[in-house]
Amino acid sequence: MSTNSRIRRFGTREVGPGRPVYVCGEIGINHNGELENAFKLIDAAAEAGCDAVKFQKRTPEICTPRDQWDIERDTPWGRMTYIDYRHRVEFGEDEYRAIDDYCKSKNIDWFASPWDTEAVAFLEKFDLPAHKVASASLTDDELLRALRSTGRAVILSTGMSTPKQIRHAVEVLGSDNILMCHATSTYPAKAEELNLRVINTLQQEYPNVPIGYSGHETGLQTTLAAVALGAVFVERHITLDRAMWGSDQAASVEPQGLTRLVRDIRTIEASLGDGVKKVYESELAPMKKLRRVAGVVAEAEIADAAGEPVGV
Repeated sequence: MSTNSRIRRFGTREVGPGRPVYVCGEIGINHNGELENAFKLIDAAAEAGCDAVKFQKRTPEICTPRDQWDIERDTPWGRMTYIDYRHRVEFGEDEYRAIDDYCKSKNIDWFASPWDTEAVAFLEKFDLPAHKVASASLTDDELLRALRSTGRAVILSTGMSTPKQIRHAVEVLGSDNILMCHATSTYPAKAEELNLRVINTLQQEYPNVPIGYSGHETGLQTTLAAVALGAVFVERHITLDRAMWGSDQAASVEPQGLTRLVRDIRTIEASLGDGVKKVYESELAPMKKLRRVAGVVAEAEIADAAGEPVGV
């Protein structure tokens, strides 16, 4: 298997084994329909060192079942019908133009999860590094075909999906230009249901596809464990305050936590190394001081590691 077959290009970035983990802050609809909130979340992601932020794009009349349109619910903006609420939290072209400009000014990518084919056409108005398939959309063949036709990289989340459904989605999308994410679609997800070893299962099942992780848990440790297991892409929901109104806020990471997460991902990357056992130059002084018996290591090998002539 060639490592190059598992490299994907997201805009100016290469993503895959041997490349820095691509870290995405999932804004989703945590902006609650307020552009100012979106800007603040972009700021938090950029300051933390994220590579991208992600939104969700829906056409409310398509994505909302007709029998739910007129159901009323309480919201921060008063009592309104569900279809009105869906419009209230959905950004249009003007907002996304502003987001596009703002992300460029912050040198951070953005993309979105389209939930219907009209949303795909909408997002194609922008020069995005990738499109994302939400776990809920994995079985929507029409949407998958529309995304494949764009020619852009496609990130496929696999929460709430069986191995057979995942295999079918890969067949529809094709494996040449996708990145797959292990996910558990519970908000928040329990640690015992994260099943992070599925990352390795997917690596074995799809040797030509880079594998990432989309986390919906609370805390940061398990996301870091996903990186240690080989995830080349990481996505976590982000929020300004987990107490804010909205179904995804509680399973999201606040700005300070996001900064720690990116910092620790970079530390893990640096620590994993290349897997080749060697004697580091920094070990030579402790070796001379602490090792009483040289063992089978020849003097020439030690000298070579130190860059010194034998006998000096």
